[in-house]
Amino acid sequence: MTQLEKTHSNEHDQPTGIALDNWTARPRPQRITMTGHYCRLEPLLPKTHGAQLFQAFNTDLNTANWTYLPYGPFDSLEQFNCWLLESCSGDDPLFYAVVDNNTGEAVGLASFLRIDPAVGVIEVGHIHFSPLMQRTPLATEAMYLMMQLVFEELGYRRYEWKCDACNASSKQAALRLGFSFEGIFRQAAIYKGRNRDTAWFSIIDSEWPALKQAFENWLEPGNFDSEGLQKYSLQDCFA
Repeated sequence: MTQLEKTHSNEHDQPTGIALDNWTARPRPQRITMTGHYCRLEPLLPKTHGAQLFQAFNTDLNTANWTYLPYGPFDSLEQFNCWLLESCSGDDPLFYAVVDNNTGEAVGLASFLRIDPAVGVIEVGHIHFSPLMQRTPLATEAMYLMMQLVFEELGYRRYEWKCDACNASSKQAALRLGFSFEGIFRQAAIYKGRNRDTAWFSIIDSEWPALKQAFENWLEPGNFDSEGLQKYSLQDCFA
């Protein structure tokens, strides 16, 4: 065997990723409504949802929910609506309002972003849940509905969650929802005059079937008492 043949042979022996012979680019998420038992996610429309969201976010009296977001808080509905029109009308990020099925009012928002159909990767972000939906089934169901769309209807391979590494609540939420921690990107961004080290989390498509079953078991109405308190935790369903 010549040296050239040996070189080519060694190259062919190198480890590689699993072949994806049948992979095709995935469709982009569309402006559709995702409906669950407790809430629905509607494509965000400032005229429809702006005043409701502004009122809901104002129940956060110390504005702590805005700490780790690169925008807000907003002093007036006019200012908030201007931000919605400028920042929330595009296709990436693609924003949705979380609407409480009982009241018909928007109580939070979330988005798909960094959408990469060619490789089947999509991120969930700009998550801002008002106190009206925090620690309620609405918050978990909203995240479940977005995952379901990504994995089942769109066929993406990877679903990402990123947050400020200082944001303990967001990191805890990601782990509770079944995301796996992948590491810290140091000095990844600057916002509000502060450094941001970014914590990365993900779920991949092979993990979705088990996660889906756990979410559906936890979201069953029978899991909640008359005051809306859970009888068993989401982690119990993952076990």
